[in-house]
Amino acid sequence: MAHKELQFSLSSICLDENYHPAESTRATTNFANLARGRHRQENLRNTLQMINNRFNSLACWDNPQGDRYSVELDIVSFGIDIEKDEHTFPSIEMLKTTIVDKKRNKRIEGIVGNNFSSYVRDYDFSVLLSEHNKGKDSFSVPDRFGDLHGNIFKSLVESTLYNEKFSKPPVICISVSENKTYHQTENTHPILGIEYQPTESSLTETYFKKMGVNVRYFMPANSVAPLAFYFFGDLLNDYTHLELISTISTMETFQKIYRPEIYNANAVAGKCYKPKLLHSDYSLTKIIYDREERSQLASAQGKFTEEYFIKPYQAVLEKWVACPS
Repeated sequence: MAHKELQFSLSSICLDENYHPAESTRATTNFANLARGRHRQENLRNTLQMINNRFNSLACWDNPQGDRYSVELDIVSFGIDIEKDEHTFPSIEMLKTTIVDKKRNKRIEGIVGNNFSSYVRDYDFSVLLSEHNKGKDSFSVPDRFGDLHGNIFKSLVESTLYNEKFSKPPVICISVSENKTYHQTENTHPILGIEYQPTESSLTETYFKKMGVNVRYFMPANSVAPLAFYFFGDLLNDYTHLELISTISTMETFQKIYRPEIYNANAVAGKCYKPKLLHSDYSLTKIIYDREERSQLASAQGKFTEEYFIKPYQAVLEKWVACPS
């Protein structure tokens, strides 16, 4: 049950070549970063074409020309209104996929989640974690790190608002960590591909676990590195092949743009794989973005969260973390 003092609002906007980021959108978000500057429309058009091409390559049955499907994307933004405040704080943004089957002239609901953006996560990693370790000889994590964010996310997914709008829980797909080594298993899924398992857990895994989700790592056919899939329930059986393909095609495309050293590498991950962002044998896409700016903005937006959300509602939030429902 969602906390009685925590109310969510929802808005959405189509992510197409004419998309302009809203003022409340995190500027570090993948799609917002692409949609700025003089190359914005070309960036968006090329990104969407990459997604469609990848979708058709995976959904290859009854698709001889490789053009049967296209993917439509909507940015779904959730705001938080605490104690009936007049102002809504922009909390979480995800992407929702819709699959267009041109052969049957049919629109098919895809997966919500995919890309995951959160102001509170920016605060946790760029402000709270940084300040906690300032001047220390060894790295450590603050007490209850991620509890607030985890409770917000679980409350959202359990909310009436979410369940009225979406038929299935979210699936979030992100990059593997360059701090871990991954080993191939004997398990292969017809769509997700070869499963990998890490040798150890990570701070990201622990943080997402507090959001109530589990993680599995798969490398789809014709990919060069595994992706991390965070999910509720049973990833392999709760979602259709087309739903999974919509997530793979969307998020692999973003990763090729933002982490080409890993996801657009010229060599395929082997049985024992350690990702490297300093890897030099990779290809660049035609899509232009500013990775340095993206990194700097995470800190700025974490401080924004501290000023306009964490500090003003500190007493309410601390009480809610201790008793989320």
